[in-house]
Amino acid sequence: MASRLSEAIIRRAVEACPCGMVMTDAAGKIVLVNMATERLLGYQRDELIGKSVEMLVPPRIRGAHVSFREAFGHHSEARVMGKGRDLSIIRKDGTDLPAEIGLTPIEMPEGTMVLSAIVDISERQEALRNLAAQSEELQRSNADLEQFAYVASHDLQEPLRMVATYAELLAERYQGKLDERADKYIRYTVEGARRMRQLIRELLEYSRVNSNAKVPIPVESGLLVENALQALKAAIDESSAEIVRDELPAVRADQAQLGQVFQNLIGNAIKFHGDRPPRIHIGAEQRNGTCVFRIADNGIGIDQQYADRVFQMFQQLHERGQYEGNGIGLAIVKKIVERHGGRVWFHSEPGHGTTFYFTIPSA
Repeated sequence: MASRLSEAIIRRAVEACPCGMVMTDAAGKIVLVNMATERLLGYQRDELIGKSVEMLVPPRIRGAHVSFREAFGHHSEARVMGKGRDLSIIRKDGTDLPAEIGLTPIEMPEGTMVLSAIVDISERQEALRNLAAQSEELQRSNADLEQFAYVASHDLQEPLRMVATYAELLAERYQGKLDERADKYIRYTVEGARRMRQLIRELLEYSRVNSNAKVPIPVESGLLVENALQALKAAIDESSAEIVRDELPAVRADQAQLGQVFQNLIGNAIKFHGDRPPRIHIGAEQRNGTCVFRIADNGIGIDQQYADRVFQMFQQLHERGQYEGNGIGLAIVKKIVERHGGRVWFHSEPGHGTTFYFTIPSA
């Protein structure tokens, strides 16, 4: 009585299961299927009951499947088939159904049965193919954009240099000799040419992050910070900036690019100092094979609602002309850090300074 009750419970559970369920005996004969199997494979259950399970196996592997089934009968244990592999089941119409199959041995009065759970993964595979195609297209699009930015900015340099040179000659030779409106127009031309030259230089830097990348090697980050401070010496002296540095560790990085990250972040900390002389603290700590750098300042701060915008191209959170720059520096920082497998973020409060963090693999 108990065995018949157990069998009835198994049959009800199999029928209620939303995935296909097929039970076979030791000889591989199908003894039970559920409604989901009929829906997935297009068979009526009486077309399957009593038939060999090999009728559902692709012809190319039927011979091997017999050996596998017999081996499973001797060493039966629950297992999942198909993860990371291309398994399929043959539908009634002859088409393949991509599937994952779970095998579970069940002791029945008639002997050991094998219950196979069939999960249709065709939609999952299609989604993965679409995702791979989109990823490939995105990589190609990014490469095209980088190439365009490089070519456009490189080819613009020479004509812009000519415009800037003659605009500066006009300002030098005719300043004060024409009317006030002419002086204003000449000044606008000179300033616009200078901004454009700076913008082109930054675009070239951004486009070269990948094309000029070097293989990461062990580098002393403290030396890179020292070089960055030397490059920023004029700005440090002019702003009376105070720089505090902790002892910094060795990391694995592209030396030139990591130096650029330090120069951009320290330069921003100097630039956006507000009314007080800038005070900047540079530190780092090791976390599970990764070095977390921090550059803290006492400047004007950033509202956290702009956490995503500040790392995008051409994003400036202040009025144009109030601070120099084109809003590319932090985009370059983000691109370099992510190229190294790290991430960059900040904590800030308007009027109370900003701390930028970024991660780089330890040496």
